[in-house]
Amino acid sequence: MAELNGKPVTLDELEALALTNYGHFTSMRMEDGTVRGLSLHMDRLVRDCRLVFGVELDRERTLSYIRKAVESIKGVAGLRVTIYDPAIDMGRPSDAKDPHVLVNLRPAGAMPPPPLAAKSFAFTRDSAAVKHIGLHSQLRIRREAQLAGFDDAVFVEPDGRVSEGGTWNLGFVDQDGTVIWPDAPVLPGTTMLLLQSLDAPKQVTAPVQLADVPNMSAAFATNTSIGVRSLSALDDVQFPEDHPVLAALREGYAGIVGDRL
Repeated sequence: MAELNGKPVTLDELEALALTNYGHFTSMRMEDGTVRGLSLHMDRLVRDCRLVFGVELDRERTLSYIRKAVESIKGVAGLRVTIYDPAIDMGRPSDAKDPHVLVNLRPAGAMPPPPLAAKSFAFTRDSAAVKHIGLHSQLRIRREAQLAGFDDAVFVEPDGRVSEGGTWNLGFVDQDGTVIWPDAPVLPGTTMLLLQSLDAPKQVTAPVQLADVPNMSAAFATNTSIGVRSLSALDDVQFPEDHPVLAALREGYAGIVGDRL
């Protein structure tokens, strides 16, 4: 199902999203009417709306649209909130000043999914700090990784720093059991921020060169849809699928109480 500003969306209203593809979004996992980090998701929508459209998103009205869309939904569901202007024209993106709220619901998978193997690529996302809907480059590189026999891609800066995954944040565990979040241009993921709020295990943000990866004892992917997902490999470096620090992260994340919608 999909609703635009609290009403069933029409094909005409979706045309701008499909053909012009300018806007931003956030994805949530709803469990029995609650969302972990709901305030972080709303902060993201408000912040990105300023950057993408130059206007202030009405936080409470947006929340009311979300609540209306999910009021009859029970159990676990995936929830995506996309902000775009149905009246946008490709020739005049500067005229997009009336962003609407599109709410989509979809099934949510079990967490965490099986471990994944990733291949590194030299790439930096455009406007890396914004969760925008321009996903062509990320999906193209993900496709290249899959055609090469991997599950997904990891991006590497021109100076050799590892940054993030195709649509997820990347973390490592060093030989001392410290979680290392790469210091590089990345999307500030809500799940990453929630994990960083945990008292344990020890966590730092620091540059991670691609050449440093063989010295790590574990690696993982994280976003709202997957929680904490083990990496089994990055390029030809193999990682254990089970690691006590990853187990601690999962336990800590599961213990974070969701916010009631």
